[in-house]
Amino acid sequence: MADAKILIVDDEEAIREMISVALELAGFQWMEAENGQVAHGMIVDERPDLVLLDWMLPGVSGIELARRLKRDEATSEIPVIMLTAKSEEDNKIQGLDAGADDYITKPFSTRELISRINAVLRRTKGDQNKAILVEGLALDPISHRITADERPVEMGPTEYRLLEFFMTHQDRAYSRAQLLDQVWGGNVYVEDRTVDVHIRRLRKALAPHKYDHLVQTVRGTGYRFSTKF
Repeated sequence: MADAKILIVDDEEAIREMISVALELAGFQWMEAENGQVAHGMIVDERPDLVLLDWMLPGVSGIELARRLKRDEATSEIPVIMLTAKSEEDNKIQGLDAGADDYITKPFSTRELISRINAVLRRTKGDQNKAILVEGLALDPISHRITADERPVEMGPTEYRLLEFFMTHQDRAYSRAQLLDQVWGGNVYVEDRTVDVHIRRLRKALAPHKYDHLVQTVRGTGYRFSTKF
């Protein structure tokens, strides 16, 4: 768990610095954001393994951002630990109801923080590390190997990311713009037609194994991954 990437979201620079030092000493990678708007963009683009989120932020509050992350299918699985000076039980319940996975009141010790982070990562990473299986097609997120009926499937890194996104978001149509945001990231400039190129490459990699039919074109919208026709 110690190589996980943590996003610190707090408007107080001193707190961000204190947390970042603790994370670095514990072996974590870390990023920081001073408000909810910047944090949301980083979460979409960088996909941190966990977000440390201050309740009281300028503009978009931490509680609002937590709700937004949990409503969005693409970010709903990212665990969130709320950091706040609000210690009343009602506030804790409100934070947990918004989708927070844990709740730490200020002031807190860095030892407690690291312990809570490890506990949340253990709980939430278990399912994410399991192989994803659709019919006879399997994707192992730990080894980054893909097999079709237990035979290896070779493909490039972008096609792998596309397939991983599709296999974890089945039966929903995505536009090219949505796929660009989810697979390439919102801050990367790539033309829409690039998606078509990589979809063709993905189908070509799956075709010898008879699984290319799972990647479906949705006229007027984009693409969908589904076992249904």
